[in-house]
Amino acid sequence: MAADALVAEDTAQAARLAAVEHECHRVLAIDPHCVEALLALSRIALSRRDSETARTKLLLCCGLAPERAEAWDALGLTLMLTQELDQAAEAFAEAQRLAPANPDYALHRVECATASGTSEALLELLDAASADDAVNPVPMLARGVLLERLGRRAEAIDALEASAALAPDAPLPSSLLGGLLARSNRLREAEAALRRAVELDPANSRLPNDHATVLMRMHRHAEARAELMRVLDEHGEVVHVLSNLVTATVCLGMQEAAVALAQRAIAADPDASLPRRALCNALPYCDGVSGGALLAALHDCSDRLPRTAAPAFGNAPDPERPLVVGLLSGSLKTHPVGWLTVAGFETLDPDQFAIVCLAQHGSQDPIARRFRAIAAQWHDVDTLSDIALASLARELGIDLLIDLGGYGDAARMTACAHRLAPVQLKWVGMQNHSSGLAEMDWMITDRWETPPELAQLYSERLLRLPDGYVCYSPPPYAPDVIELPALKEGRVTFGCFNNLAKVTPRAIATWSAVLQRVRDSRLVLKTHQFADAATRERITACFAAHGVAPERIELRGASPHRAFLGEYNQIDIVLDPFPYSGGLTTCEALWMGVPTVTLPGESFASRHSLSHLSNAGLADWVAADAHDYVELAVRRAGDLPALAALRAGLRAQVKTSPLCDAPRFGRNLAAALRHTWREWCAA
Repeated sequence: MAADALVAEDTAQAARLAAVEHECHRVLAIDPHCVEALLALSRIALSRRDSETARTKLLLCCGLAPERAEAWDALGLTLMLTQELDQAAEAFAEAQRLAPANPDYALHRVECATASGTSEALLELLDAASADDAVNPVPMLARGVLLERLGRRAEAIDALEASAALAPDAPLPSSLLGGLLARSNRLREAEAALRRAVELDPANSRLPNDHATVLMRMHRHAEARAELMRVLDEHGEVVHVLSNLVTATVCLGMQEAAVALAQRAIAADPDASLPRRALCNALPYCDGVSGGALLAALHDCSDRLPRTAAPAFGNAPDPERPLVVGLLSGSLKTHPVGWLTVAGFETLDPDQFAIVCLAQHGSQDPIARRFRAIAAQWHDVDTLSDIALASLARELGIDLLIDLGGYGDAARMTACAHRLAPVQLKWVGMQNHSSGLAEMDWMITDRWETPPELAQLYSERLLRLPDGYVCYSPPPYAPDVIELPALKEGRVTFGCFNNLAKVTPRAIATWSAVLQRVRDSRLVLKTHQFADAATRERITACFAAHGVAPERIELRGASPHRAFLGEYNQIDIVLDPFPYSGGLTTCEALWMGVPTVTLPGESFASRHSLSHLSNAGLADWVAADAHDYVELAVRRAGDLPALAALRAGLRAQVKTSPLCDAPRFGRNLAAALRHTWREWCAA
């Protein structure tokens, strides 16, 4: 029904444009110099990307009414379409001269300067304009946008803050400031700026969507979901809002509802890629979704991504030469991507592999500084379109491009559809299954994540490392491991510190069965989402429905990382969620002396803990099915001496295992990357 409505709306819009066009031609037949009719026809031509017709009408219009700023601006947009950038810049300058308070004209001028490589010259003009008219917020607004394009973010923030102060009742400065602060990881300030923009322009559906996105990055998912639902109530089936709501909903542990929302978004715009990306991110968390169904959804998403024909690459096909390796991610920082990959990259031979970081939402935290230290080049790519990003990667001569984001937060895997490099690989960062992307050549994996019998569930060639597929970097500030808590407490404490998105109804039912079997035991769940009271009540009720009293379930919110790790000293056994298992959390639990009971399935996401446990020598903690999961947990909880002995030596065991052996991992990674390059050279 939603698709039929969209078709009907498109048909009605086309009919309206045809009627306007007919009327304009009728008016011009009477008065060939009617400026309003010429402007209307030029706008219709621009909407159809008919630049020649628009250009002819606008040149006539500007000659007849040189005082009309909107005509000069439209002419500039038309000239940009035909790549006449110098003339476009002159048209935008005239529009801005005639209407100095119009921010759109100033921002179009910034776009033109960026495209023509004249940003520094325009910045000088904007500096002068700000000095001449200190109370006009528009030059300062344009300065802020341009300074970010030039990589001068601190100055850009200052300029946008000044513009917002000069125009306290205008939503655009606050909106642009909030976006820039979000890209700079200054989330509290970004949230405040975007909240102000929403207040100033409540009819705009994009602003609350942007605000909700920042709330989710702050782990305030319940607030984000409430805001997005309000937008839908007021504006109807807005596809980008529905797609964002999918993420907020799955993060609150409502997996089936999230999938239903994604399907609503797809129905609203069947040809769009965004809702299909949202569906692909939600499905791995849902019970009962097969690997084949996941692959089909991912293929379906790939088919709808925009892509351009990549030019022939000029990379020299020498199989043994030093290689340029691009890392594409918004998570080159303190994040699971960082903790599980940075040590491997640090041990690559810099004479053989030059690292180029293409970073979204760049950071300056300790892990980010480690990435910056090994990077031959670092490029912040927040402001680049996918096409521009692909062009940059080719200019940099990247040989191997590793995507470390998938379709997740701040991810840019969609750019890979435009081919950034001769060889493209998927690794970590929303690596929940195959990427399904036609242009993704390889997937870095291991024998536990993708055994031969599951190979048909992947569209990429599988690049299996000889040990595990990641290398864990334990934080130096991790607390010491203490003796088994059950020996002191007199009862077993189970725990799961995973994202609530992974806590499914079947996992809750299985965990409840474990608690019923292990007398006086309790379960500690810890995640950001439990800061919300309604979420805590809902999860407590889910356990109560399985006969587990509320006092046996402890729900904890977020804490600083050192304190987070320290709380494992209160846990005897981790109960892994399924079908989306723990990844970094399993590595952290092992480092803190706590083993994990896990249940792998078909998807990549369901097998993370299997890989980490096997890599660390704990393959006997892996269950075959849900019944076996319960029996395994009960059996392990019933042998406290064995559990205490394992805990006492587990950190040393993990430290010396391949899971944390960075030099060994680096050699394996280097060999694997070289293999993919030799394959390309031989093709």
